[in-house]
Amino acid sequence: MRRLNLGCGNDIRDGYVNLDAAMLPGVDVVHDITKRPWPFKESEFDEVLCRHVLEHMEDLMAILEELSRVTKQDGRIVVHVPYFASPGAFADPTHKRFFTYNTFRYFQPGDNLEHYTKARFRILENRLRFFSSSGIFAVLSFLPDLAINAFPNLYERFLSRILPASELRVVLRPVK
Repeated sequence: MRRLNLGCGNDIRDGYVNLDAAMLPGVDVVHDITKRPWPFKESEFDEVLCRHVLEHMEDLMAILEELSRVTKQDGRIVVHVPYFASPGAFADPTHKRFFTYNTFRYFQPGDNLEHYTKARFRILENRLRFFSSSGIFAVLSFLPDLAINAFPNLYERFLSRILPASELRVVLRPVK
């Protein structure tokens, strides 16, 4: 199984090709992912991990097109991004975009972005995640599986600013 850790920074993972724009210890490939094409063959990877990378990208559609290109048809792209309502989403001055529960739905086959990008994906998983180790927020870490992810649009509309999720985890499969 060939796996890519895109924009790895210091999160070096065994069994992955660790790619970052900076020459850091453990980085296997130094490349600015805003420059296309990436230095990989078409359909080279079974899995691509994008852990807190996409929020830093100016041109999300171009990045998703490259992700689709380098991932096998039956492969997986695992995305972790800050949820738009979390304090960290807007606090980091390097964040250029924000994600809601429905952001990646626009890249499904037949949706309305077809004249902007060729990138198409099936959503295998789409989950809001909460992180906290104390107080009421520790209790909330159990709520996503019980209620919030069962009714994500209701949560997003009425509760997301009161009890914000920390992160959105999405697993995509390219449609080629």
